Amino acid sequence: MESNQSENHKQLGALIHLSTFAKFFFPFGNFFLPLLIWSFNKEKPFVDEHGRQAINFQLSILLYTLTIGLLCIPFFLIFATDFIALIESIEHTVNGLTINSITNITGFIVLFGIVALLLFGIFIFELYAVISATMHAARGLYYKYPLSIPFLKNNSPIENQSNHEHSV
Repeated sequence: MESNQSENHKQLGALIHLSTFAKFFFPFGNFFLPLLIWSFNKEKPFVDEHGRQAINFQLSILLYTLTIGLLCIPFFLIFATDFIALIESIEHTVNGLTINSITNITGFIVLFGIVALLLFGIFIFELYAVISATMHAARGLYYKYPLSIPFLKNNSPIENQSNHEHSV
């Protein structure tokens, strides 16, 4: 369903979402570039809403990623002491590894695997959500990112579309 937004507004909304991929080219580009585009076009309600959604989602993704990192710190510290003991035992047993040494390594492998899986899941989720938001904006529709924390509140909420249009 197409909306009556001007082509310029649709393009700006889509550009805001696509500009979050700038993080792959320079640090924090996913914040600076959308923020720059959004701040110059805040007076347009359609662009303002898409700007808020994009920034809120990027802040949410950052928070989720930091949370995963912080949750891993205690496990890393526990395994780090085992790793030091593992290195010492490898130096003393030149002939081969013992079963104890191998079980110490599996803790690292499991932790690394879980963290990699979680971060990869966040990456795929972010790709899906940003592409979906870009397509909605290009069609002139509003979009609400899933699992996005509303850090930037909208002063005049735009509720003129049904939930069906937000999720399509």
